[in-house]
Amino acid sequence: MQWELIGSGAALLTMFGFVPQIIKIQKTKSVEDVSLHMLLQFALGIFLWLLYGIHIRDSILIIANAASFFSLVVAIGLFFKYRI
Repeated sequence: MQWELIGSGAALLTMFGFVPQIIKIQKTKSVEDVSLHMLLQFALGIFLWLLYGIHIRDSILIIANAASFFSLVVAIGLFFKYRI
């Protein structure tokens, strides 16, 4: 088994991991059960992984973490838009 396939599969799952949450926030226009601290902590972790991927020039890490970071930025933006 090639490790690039495992890395690519993990990247796909991670890249789109927050999309269901974003869709739910958009539909319900509510962030009542969403933790801002979790979003910020996760975004920071993903950003650091992105920097690491850039440093080692790993395209899978770069693409996956850039997409994940973007989706987290969208989720954080929606959090502030719909917070009570």
